[in-house]
Amino acid sequence: MRWNGVILLSMMMLGVEGAGAAVTVTKADFGKLKDGKTAEVYTLKDADLEVKLTNYGARIVAIMAKGRDGKVADVVLGYPSVEGYVNEGSAKTYFGAIVGRYGNRIAGGTFKIDGHEYHIPKNDGNNALHGGAHGFDEQVWTAKQIADGVEFTLLSKDGDAGFPGNLTAHVRYTLVGSALHINYSATTDKPTVVNLTNHSYFNLGGQDSGTILNDVLMINADKYTPVNKDLIPVGGPQPVAGTPFDFRKPTPIGQRIHDNNEQLKIAGGYDHNWVLNGPNGTMKLAAKVTDPKSGRVLTVTTTQPGVQFYSGNFLTGAYKSAKGTPFAKNTGMCLETQHYPDSPNQPNFPSTELKPGQTMHSETVFTFSVEK
Repeated sequence: MRWNGVILLSMMMLGVEGAGAAVTVTKADFGKLKDGKTAEVYTLKDADLEVKLTNYGARIVAIMAKGRDGKVADVVLGYPSVEGYVNEGSAKTYFGAIVGRYGNRIAGGTFKIDGHEYHIPKNDGNNALHGGAHGFDEQVWTAKQIADGVEFTLLSKDGDAGFPGNLTAHVRYTLVGSALHINYSATTDKPTVVNLTNHSYFNLGGQDSGTILNDVLMINADKYTPVNKDLIPVGGPQPVAGTPFDFRKPTPIGQRIHDNNEQLKIAGGYDHNWVLNGPNGTMKLAAKVTDPKSGRVLTVTTTQPGVQFYSGNFLTGAYKSAKGTPFAKNTGMCLETQHYPDSPNQPNFPSTELKPGQTMHSETVFTFSVEK
């Protein structure tokens, strides 16, 4: 099913404060799920940006952004219908999805709360990754159109994938000019852990344009968390200075990715958490990416304490774009704003524990611009 083949089911016109133009929010069919039900796709559009979202995994499907030549390209990796996501099988890419209940890795799939040990299915060697084999990315979220966007809601029941507590998660996407805002919140009725993030793969040249190795990246972090062979942080945060992980000044992604560095060898490139400068819970610059060829620029700001920069090392080319272009190694990059990996087992990291009566809040903003 292609974008121009869907039938619009509803449309509303909404004003955007300060954007100078209205945001349209449209809803359409997005193909069939395995149970025969129809997934939905929502399109947010204003004069600056067009964003497509689906209730399957509350994911970003497409972001259409202009380059310096005025031409529009889809700058995230994804598929034209839900079948592409459903049919990936166990070798999942998590393209555009909200991952949880715990995004990133939990060592051994095990953690303790108040002395009670919990076990999450291992789906990444000895780790639980992105909530286990059937995380939030595979769930059909309840969608509600809101001013300038869509709110997705999911109830993860007590014991879901081994996690304690009935967790209610809300993810709200809103479009303001050239910025896509993602607001996360969650509540629980038992002490639990939660770490929600968006797993979009960005390619500012367009998803059919080749690798991201020539893109220029800046990460606002003096430290990162080195990992062991299982990609679990060990030894606490370490300075980036003098390492291939120093992106405090804008640097081409491919400039040092093949350096003789043990951390790069372990991950097959970059797949690490950076400790962002600035206090947890306050909005701050996380990263900035520039594609020299198209002129497109992505700026990421967040209230989260960390960002996982992943250079698409495990993309194999097994999956393809709508035009038939293989999604091969390094054809997309992730900037997953987050709490640190394995935080439930590392008391020196910012806590991911959520208790009854508390509400987890975080916000991330993807802002697009053009460098002339």
